[in-house]
Amino acid sequence: MSNWNKSDWRKKPRIQMPDYTDAASLAAVEAQLSTYPLLVFAGEARRLKAHLAAASRGEAFLLQGGDCAESFDQFDSDGIRDTFKVMLQMAMVLTYGAKVPVIKVGRMAGQFAKPRSADTETIDGVELPSYRGDIINELAFTPEARIPNPKKMLRAYTQAAATLNLLRAFSTGGFADMNRVHSWTLGFSDQYEVEKYQQIADRIQDTMDFMNAAGITSETTHEFSTVEFYTSHESLLLEYEEALTRVDSTTGKWLAGSAHMIWIGDRTRQPDGAHVEFARGVQNPIGLKCGPTTTADDLKVLMEKLNPENEAGRLTLINRFGAGNVGEHMPRLIKAVKEEGANVLWTCDPMHGNTIKSSSGYKTRPFESVLREVRDFFAIHDAEGTIPGGVHFEMTGQDVTECTGGVRAVSDEDLSDRYHTACDPRLNASQSLELAFLVAEELSGRRSAQHVKAG
Repeated sequence: MSNWNKSDWRKKPRIQMPDYTDAASLAAVEAQLSTYPLLVFAGEARRLKAHLAAASRGEAFLLQGGDCAESFDQFDSDGIRDTFKVMLQMAMVLTYGAKVPVIKVGRMAGQFAKPRSADTETIDGVELPSYRGDIINELAFTPEARIPNPKKMLRAYTQAAATLNLLRAFSTGGFADMNRVHSWTLGFSDQYEVEKYQQIADRIQDTMDFMNAAGITSETTHEFSTVEFYTSHESLLLEYEEALTRVDSTTGKWLAGSAHMIWIGDRTRQPDGAHVEFARGVQNPIGLKCGPTTTADDLKVLMEKLNPENEAGRLTLINRFGAGNVGEHMPRLIKAVKEEGANVLWTCDPMHGNTIKSSSGYKTRPFESVLREVRDFFAIHDAEGTIPGGVHFEMTGQDVTECTGGVRAVSDEDLSDRYHTACDPRLNASQSLELAFLVAEELSGRRSAQHVKAG
């Protein structure tokens, strides 16, 4: 984009970003980051864009998931491994249901900043700036901890680089072998004795037994032992994003080198705002969160700004309406997309519209509400004749108790047992896999209906 520069966002209105008090320290950090190697490469971003284009046509399915907000204190290799492992399990089950490749995109290696509903919070009569993620300030409720510190960007970069290094090793080093992944999936269905999940797991096993008998194994087929795994995050802290944005020598286009895919949140999607200005100029795939206040006119303007060439795979619309609200809001957005003839990928974020405060005082998300929004998402697309192309979850591989419900029936009283999130409640490993089985049922049913219609 010849008329765009990576610092142009600084001329636009900015919200949900910190006001750094030490300008010299901020400038020094930005200068240092701008010399660091990129975390991802342009060829990877282009490959992801091609996969997302396939998903928009129904030829693939997007699974996007990971932490609400990555933490410095909770960073360790086991946590990365466990989340990666659960995403592989989910992808295995979804592949069976959809009968198409599943694109695996983690909310990892960069999801450090969080928008907040208020600039301050008050506890026991004391008012302090809100916690905005470890890349900006600290969770501890003290005046010193809540001061934005630009040096935290350097630690975030280091942690992101280490996370990516481990993810790449897991993706290609044998950990992702299909037979190994399926053995984990079988363990889930055995452990909880859920008959309908067991039936799907058994069918997957039958398929794999047939392929093994035919000599199609991880030893003979490279694709069975490795996976492509991409990273994504909300591009909220634009000083960090700008410092890691460079010109791709192959195409001459700008690349946001902090992640393969970046998205714009529902709070920062102002057409003339800083976040839209930044995202419109980079070649990465872009996600756009669409909540209840997104109007058809808003969406038309944003699609033109973010994808003026109407490139397939460029723009993913991530719907987040809340259970029971999908039918009220999504049809008008679908109509707007049809009227513009826009190429978009439709995905469902059933997490952010379903956050409640439990009777025990903890912020939580009922599993049934999450599931209902997913089902409504599929039902509306069936009614509109459009393609439901993916799901977007806040989840973890850890055995946390943050969302209620699921086969293990986490109750309000259980939330205090292992409530570890730094921000919003996440699905735990068993809830994530259970949801994958349920989404697979939706995909399988949709596929069967299409075959009947075609016949």
